[in-house]
Amino acid sequence: QVQLVESGGGLVQPGGSLRLSCAASGNIFSDSHMGWYRQAPGKQRDMVAGITGSGSTNYAGSVTGRFNITRDYAKNTVYLQMNSLKPDDTAVYYCVSARAGETFWGQGTQVTVSS
Repeated sequence: QVQLVESGGGLVQPGGSLRLSCAASGNIFSDSHMGWYRQAPGKQRDMVAGITGSGSTNYAGSVTGRFNITRDYAKNTVYLQMNSLKPDDTAVYYCVSARAGETFWGQGTQVTVSS
């Protein structure tokens, strides 16, 4: 069992930056895939960024060049650095962990980009 707790969300102006954190606890495996998804009202939950146990990353086209996902194995924490934020980035951001057919989700953190 893995527990994920997101933090770092909030209100930011367009063009600003925000750093999300996902702290993992429980049955942690270093080879798990970690990622961030987001969901805006009335829209599906989409992948934003992912990172494998070996450090390989993937990004949605809409965030490539603006967002960066990293992981700190010592702290069992995954981060999402979000730069040049746009109003369209407004959503609830969810951390996810996947390994061996099991998927675990955090409860989400709200990110609002507005003037």
